[in-house]
Amino acid sequence: MTPGGPVAESGEDKGGARAALSGLTTRGRSFLAAGVAAAVCAYVLGQSDLLRVGLLLAVLPLLCVGVLYRTRYRVAGSRRLSPSRVPAGSEARVQLRMDNVTRMPTGLLMLQDHVPYVLGPRPRFVLDRVEPGGRREVSYRVRSDLRGRYPLGPLQLRLSDPFGMCELTRSFSAYDTLTVVPRTEPLPPVRLGGEASGYGEGRQRSLSLAGEDDVIPRGYRHGDDLRRVHWRSTARYGELMVRREEQPQRARCTVLLDTRRSAYQGAGPDSAFEWAVSGAASALVHLLERGFAVRLLTDTGSSMPGEGADGFAGATQESADSAGLMMDTLAVVEHSDSVDLSPAYAVLRGGTEGLLVAFFGDLDEEQTAVAARMRQRSAVAVAFVLDSAGWTQGAGPAGTVEDRLRQLREAGWTALAVPSGAALPELWQQAARQRSESAVTGGTTGFSGGWS
Repeated sequence: MTPGGPVAESGEDKGGARAALSGLTTRGRSFLAAGVAAAVCAYVLGQSDLLRVGLLLAVLPLLCVGVLYRTRYRVAGSRRLSPSRVPAGSEARVQLRMDNVTRMPTGLLMLQDHVPYVLGPRPRFVLDRVEPGGRREVSYRVRSDLRGRYPLGPLQLRLSDPFGMCELTRSFSAYDTLTVVPRTEPLPPVRLGGEASGYGEGRQRSLSLAGEDDVIPRGYRHGDDLRRVHWRSTARYGELMVRREEQPQRARCTVLLDTRRSAYQGAGPDSAFEWAVSGAASALVHLLERGFAVRLLTDTGSSMPGEGADGFAGATQESADSAGLMMDTLAVVEHSDSVDLSPAYAVLRGGTEGLLVAFFGDLDEEQTAVAARMRQRSAVAVAFVLDSAGWTQGAGPAGTVEDRLRQLREAGWTALAVPSGAALPELWQQAARQRSESAVTGGTTGFSGGWS
């Protein structure tokens, strides 16, 4: 919600008097029952004094219901969430604000905000009295170890009379959403293969070799530098023509996340799948900060969030915006029912990529062969292979995992096993060392640039 949002009234509503009577508290119902019982006994026994007591006990809660039902409190509520996107395990602060927009003071108010159970207990606040035109602000904190998108609201306002005989509840309609994104770790600044200078030096050299005639001009635009006017084309077309600006080039990287349900065992924030999601998030943020145009790809062949050319983000928008979009996507990514990596390979086969960083779950022999073919479409390929059985049992990588790593390395991958509790920054540096050793020994071909 935003300040000056919905207004809740304590006056008549669709439920009428029946709804007001349903708001009687235990104390109010007890008084009403005691009054009726005393009145019946007084009638049977002929005791007029007891009848007066009974009527007083019965009338008091009904009087409180009538006063609370007929009294109108117009209260505006708002909610401010800071920040609206937090990493898993971090806290966000929620600030509630209530404004009395009438000329009469309110009675006792109780605020209650609805939050999912994973964010913590449901917050409740008691406001004794809000003067006319007054304002009250309260706040609480929410925290989740599980990524996802969680609704906050609606905010409920509970009105009570001074005697505690009756309570009426009014609800606001607005919601807010807290996005809990995967944890990210800062990665060491190793030099990745496939990095480009960012401004197309190769294209500039090609133009100089091709000669003046191969320059493709465009029409003059207001603000263009007159030194870039291409006079030969100007004479040919009869209007000012200028040389096209050199188009910036960015290195491309695809981060592949294996989400197959069959490739992971266990669940929870410390599971192998959550480590893979967190690792993909860390790699995405790191590569975007280094100037790469990055694409997030899953085993199903889905490219997320699909911004930019061919699903790459960062080339046409700010890196911070690109990272935010991808973090929002990873916040809600779940297991897929796919059992095959072929859809992802089909996407990669569509074009040559400079860098491929993959986070795999368990691989059988067939899927290892599919992953090996992915290397043919990338200049540099790095794989982090998780043994989910080792994660659930607290054991190290099994022998079959080592066999899969060997097959991937023979295909040109820089492949590393991810044991339970491994730190991605250490594995990132280990991958750089492995790439460097392979380049020196000549065990890996087709790479340019390398890692340092």
